[in-house]
Amino acid sequence: MPGLPIRAAVRSDGAFLADMTVEAANWRAGGARPRHEVLSSPDHRRYIAGWLRPGDAGFVAESPTGEPIGAAWYRMFPRDEPGFAWIGTGVPELIIGVRPVWRSHGTGRALLQHLVDHARGEGYARLSLSVERDNFAVSLYRSEAFAVVRRGIGRDVMVKRLR
Repeated sequence: MPGLPIRAAVRSDGAFLADMTVEAANWRAGGARPRHEVLSSPDHRRYIAGWLRPGDAGFVAESPTGEPIGAAWYRMFPRDEPGFAWIGTGVPELIIGVRPVWRSHGTGRALLQHLVDHARGEGYARLSLSVERDNFAVSLYRSEAFAVVRRGIGRDVMVKRLR
């Protein structure tokens, strides 16, 4: 649904980003893991812990009534504590989540484009993400010029060049 309001994520959006981390982890219908299980995992917690630390950036999409419905954000990880899609120092790793009822309406694409434009404006040369191969979002990422740079077991790392 084009034209939904998108705003910069602020410190107080941390709880909503946690919700979107759970959505991202539970993209597969019928395979939902409980919120506490996802958020207690160091693999997922690293994307939201201490939200809005230096180098973090993100955007939140809102419904016409002002309810947050999706978010896309990135953060940097050090070599000794990499995220799922760590490819190198100085390359932010992004995560995106959209409430199920708002998927397939352009919300994720609009968030992704805002985040890419922001990263480019900040001078980053690339953005990375990790996605399971059978996730429907793979087609979105490919259409936005993300390419697979590393294959894993059922999961790929994709990168978009920004310049």
